[in-house]
Amino acid sequence: MTLSAHPVAPLDDRITGSLVGAAVGDALGGPVEGYTPEQIVERHGGRVRGIVGPWHGDDWRTARPIAPYHKGDGHVTDDTLMTHALVRVYATVRDHLDAYAVADHLVPDLVSTPRWIPELEAEALPLQRVFLAEKWLAARLHYGHVDPREAGAGNIVNCGAAMYMAPVGLVNAADPAAAYAEALDVAGAHQSSYGREAAGVLAAAVAAACTPGASPESVVETCLSLAKDGTRSAIEAVAEVASRHSDFEPALRPLREAVAPFDTVGPDYRSPSLAARRPSRLHSVEELPIALGMLLIGDGDFRRTVLGSVNYGRDCDSIATMSGAIAGALHGEEPVPTDWVKTVSEASRLDLHAPARALTEVAYEVFARDTRRRRAHEAAFARLTEAR
Repeated sequence: MTLSAHPVAPLDDRITGSLVGAAVGDALGGPVEGYTPEQIVERHGGRVRGIVGPWHGDDWRTARPIAPYHKGDGHVTDDTLMTHALVRVYATVRDHLDAYAVADHLVPDLVSTPRWIPELEAEALPLQRVFLAEKWLAARLHYGHVDPREAGAGNIVNCGAAMYMAPVGLVNAADPAAAYAEALDVAGAHQSSYGREAAGVLAAAVAAACTPGASPESVVETCLSLAKDGTRSAIEAVAEVASRHSDFEPALRPLREAVAPFDTVGPDYRSPSLAARRPSRLHSVEELPIALGMLLIGDGDFRRTVLGSVNYGRDCDSIATMSGAIAGALHGEEPVPTDWVKTVSEASRLDLHAPARALTEVAYEVFARDTRRRRAHEAAFARLTEAR
């Protein structure tokens, strides 16, 4: 395992880098989501190297299948909207979260509080923007009153929970096993099977990236130590391919070929196969393994990692959200291009730093509370065993 050559970034910088990096990756990937690497080259005259406009230009309001969303020009998507919503839950609860916190706080946030939705260029309820797999939260928890711990069962299995789990990893910074366990609990309200597993592993990856001396290799090793079933196999297959590349261009096809046996969506991203998004112990979401593969290929460099994720196509906004969150947690905010941050913040009408400040405060409070709990447990255990 190689150690990072970068200086040790403090926790607040890592949290900022992760959340800002995730939002920037999301905004870069949004306008090319759903397309192949070849289609991206044809549309943009080469690889995407920064923020680009809508795929259909000024016809974005009516062009299918994108309408009515203004994807591009620095607009974040539902990945960031959900991430910031989860940060708000942490800011309210100010402790570790579970599936009940999703029901008690996240769902009311989605269904009752209007917010600026960049892709709609309007103020609306977040529920009106999120995908059907996220609307499931409202249907099951707000209307159906299902046990939050079981509410994810029956939903389509996708990366919907994993895409916004970075805050769980940040609150559990440098403790990937705890991040994995907490994310599995939180994601139980949203997902099942390998979709829930991806949420746990993504949180673990972010927590592992916060460890001083962490590297892309150590992050992936940690993920492999925790991941189960098809998710572990998919990460292993993608990582093996990624280890042979130092540039994303020649790796695009081999990475897709490596993850394809585990991906249930199939070759046509917009027309999923009949087996798509169904529970399985043999399969994995595509986004998480590819994000980790791009992290390895880019050697943790934010720009290389995120641009590789964006130019992969398919669900590249979520891939770039995940890889941006991990790369940002590795090295902090400094490597995230400031012009990208400024454009995304202004275009999306979001203060990208406010959620980071809020989550940093929570992370310190939770660690202090965990320390008191651990010491109380140690004292109690010592009394139980002092007679031996």
